[in-house]
Amino acid sequence: MAFGFTVIKKESSSNARLGRLVTPHGEVETPAFMAVGTAATVKAMTPRDLEETGCRIILGNTYHLYLRPGIDVIEKLGGLHRFMGWQGPILTDSGGFQVFSLGALRKITEEGVEFQSHLDGSSHRLTPEKVVDIQERLGSDIAMVLDECIPHPAEREYVRASTLRTMRWAERSLRARQENDMALFGIVQGGMFEDLRLECARELTALPFDGFAAGGLGVGEEEAALRAIGGYTASVLPEDRPRYLMGIGRPEDLVAAVAAGYDLFDCVLPTRNARNGALFTSAGKMNIRRAEHASDPRPADEACDCYGCRHFSRAYLRHLHLAGEILAAHLLTLHNLTFYQRLMARLRAAIREDKLQEITAAAREATSGIQEEEDAV
Repeated sequence: MAFGFTVIKKESSSNARLGRLVTPHGEVETPAFMAVGTAATVKAMTPRDLEETGCRIILGNTYHLYLRPGIDVIEKLGGLHRFMGWQGPILTDSGGFQVFSLGALRKITEEGVEFQSHLDGSSHRLTPEKVVDIQERLGSDIAMVLDECIPHPAEREYVRASTLRTMRWAERSLRARQENDMALFGIVQGGMFEDLRLECARELTALPFDGFAAGGLGVGEEEAALRAIGGYTASVLPEDRPRYLMGIGRPEDLVAAVAAGYDLFDCVLPTRNARNGALFTSAGKMNIRRAEHASDPRPADEACDCYGCRHFSRAYLRHLHLAGEILAAHLLTLHNLTFYQRLMARLRAAIREDKLQEITAAAREATSGIQEEEDAV
């Protein structure tokens, strides 16, 4: 099954659209949220658990898989899908953000990125060509080109030079592609400068990419800038190909991004927050560690149908988390991912029924108290 994307319906009151993504490992209705399985696993989840949440597509990471267990191992064992037991579509990130986060441990040149492993300090080099080859060997359904994730704030001269290099890398990535069944997405950079975003988008959309991503957001910029630049970038991308907003995951940001016309999202927020005892609920933020939950017999969210909310009390979840039991990470992660998938399902329904304004207002109210303050690294 070759890659394809179809816009099924556009919402009347916004730029939101309902779509269908077709990949060699199945179809995905969009807009969709991808659970993050960086190292060939979504932390604390089995593939069966992910399916129960409603997840249909997940994200893996080239940088981490390249370092451990190694691409040779995964390829020998039948590719990433078979290796991790997930039969649905997989999008793999190129590792650009991870290299960005290495700071002094990496050096960016025209050829690519030289870096020291965060695991053992060993030296490595990733080039646009090598990143494409790795993702083909992994058997990815959707691959991302190598780019530089530009820090914020950054001077215009630096942003422009970096963006131009990312554009040159994108062309090299296309020339390196061998596997036609694997979709390849270009990444629009440009920092907080609309004209640089437009220049990058024009150059990339003139090339035969299967989809496009907005990168370099969620790296410390103010919320207003995130919304403005994210929305602007969506507006200059083609309507007939999928748009992916990389690394953005607060529920209220997802709502705004769907309205702006994005189709795919990923973020570690729901899984990382779960491991720290922070739950997303229909009533807002919940810190399961709080003493008020010590003898509370209610489920974490009475509006949720996940396994944990159907079977366990807040008191029990709090006990598990404070006791450091592994089951806490499992049940809290299952809940948060279910919340995200239900949110996306409601947004898709709203687009289908031309009720996005009504639904998004309710979603914003329900999630307005949820912040990343519980999200410790």
